[in-house]
Formats: sequence, C-alpha cells, structure tokens
Amino acid sequence: MLSYGQRIPIKTRSEIDKMREAARHVAEVLLILRDRAEPGMPTSEFDRVAQKEISQRGVKSSFKGYNPYGLPKYPAVICISINNEIVHGIPGDRRIEEGDLISIDFGVSVDGYHGDSAVTVIVGEVEEEKRRLVEKTHESLDKGIETMRPGKRLSDIGHAVQSHVEPEGFSVVRDFAGHGIGSEMHEPPWVPNYGSKGRGPRLQPGMVFAIEPMVNAGRADIEILDDEWTAVTADGSCSAHFEHTILIGEAGPDVLTRIEGSH
Repeated sequence: MLSYGQRIPIKTRSEIDKMREAARHVAEVLLILRDRAEPGMPTSEFDRVAQKEISQRGVKSSFKGYNPYGLPKYPAVICISINNEIVHGIPGDRRIEEGDLISIDFGVSVDGYHGDSAVTVIVGEVEEEKRRLVEKTHESLDKGIETMRPGKRLSDIGHAVQSHVEPEGFSVVRDFAGHGIGSEMHEPPWVPNYGSKGRGPRLQPGMVFAIEPMVNAGRADIEILDDEWTAVTADGSCSAHFEHTILIGEAGPDVLTRIEGSH
C-alpha cells in the first residue's frame, strides 16, 4: 500500500506532454468501448477492440502483463467488471445482459508515461437504485476533482468522495484507492476515497494523480475470486467505478482523460 509519507513526483513539461497524449488515447478508446456495450456482447470482445486500437495507435498497454505483489500476470488490456464485481474483472466468454452495470478500466503509455481511466456503463434499462449508484459515484469523482487545487491537502480528495456517497446510503471501498501516475502506472501516493480533510501533503502544480472512486450499493467489504484479480462485493451488491487522470495545474485541476463526450 502506498502511503502519504512517500515523495510525490513533480512532472516536467515533457513528461506532462507524454501523459497528456497517453490520456487522450485512453479517453478515445474508452468512448469506443462504452458505445459498443450492448446485450449479448462477450466481455472478450471489449478486449479485442481495445487491443486493435492499441496496435493501430502505436501505444503500449499499461495493464497486460502487469503483476504487482507477486500476482499472476494480468492477461488482458482492459479490466471489465460486471454488477457485483468492483474492479480487475478479466475479460472472457461471459456475455453482457440487459440491466447490467459494466465498469471498464483502461490504460496505455506513450514513451513510458501512462494515462488511466475508468467508466461504469448502464446497459439498457436498469432499476432506479442501480442508476442512482452510478450517478452518485460519477458525481463523487467530480467532487474529488474539484478539490485538486494547489495548496489543498491530499486527504481533501477522499473526504469529498466519501462525503458525497455515504449520505446516499452507499459504501466507499477501502481496499483499493487512487494513486499517483507517471512513468509507472502506480506511483506514490496512495489516494483513499475516504477520510478526514486537511491531512497529508499539500498539492502542488505538476503532480498527477489517477483518482478512482469505487462505491458499493451495500457494505464496503470485498472478496477476491480464485483468479486472484477480480474483486467482488462480499454481500453481492452492485458496485460502480469511475476514474480520471488529473494534473494539478497552476489554476486548478486539468483532467487529462476527459474529452468531448466522455465522463
């Protein structure tokens, strides 16, 4: 687990330019994947489309082959998590159904510098509670981003997320968090989606973070499936996940993975 005590890298202009390009590719591909989502589509098809885009664009997957903490190498270029799956779902033969929530997480690098983003997609018609979960999780990401200004504290981000979703009866996942990002997909610091405000280092221009609220309709507890990657809600409730890569700019947050039409 990354901690507040680790030094947070400040990116150079050249590094930011590479990350901005990587983030643009991520945002564009996520839009393509989001628009392809329909009942009957196997999750492996999302991975096939993303792999084709990676090849055509001349970028490198941030996910395929990733193996932190001695885990098996991740076998795909996307993570796709359905309903009670929180994060790190592996694409396969499972087909999407009407009323599913699907969370797609995707990252690439350009010249060794990464961009990372995730979106939860509602497939067809869903019950109001699922729709509200997705809306409030998305809103919580925006609430966190609003705090990302020079001089604010790192913990202000998670406090804003938690303060938005918990009054709605939802739970913030504690076992996973946002993170720094740059020449590594996961850099210091660990950025929880909960906690008191006013703690941790002050945000400075040139810092870049991947902020990613993961919110459950039920309890916050999780379980990991036998594939050692897929995290699911312990109580079987649905989960939603949104993520952006954000640069701390002189005037405030610069959302690198946000383009026209994206979340």
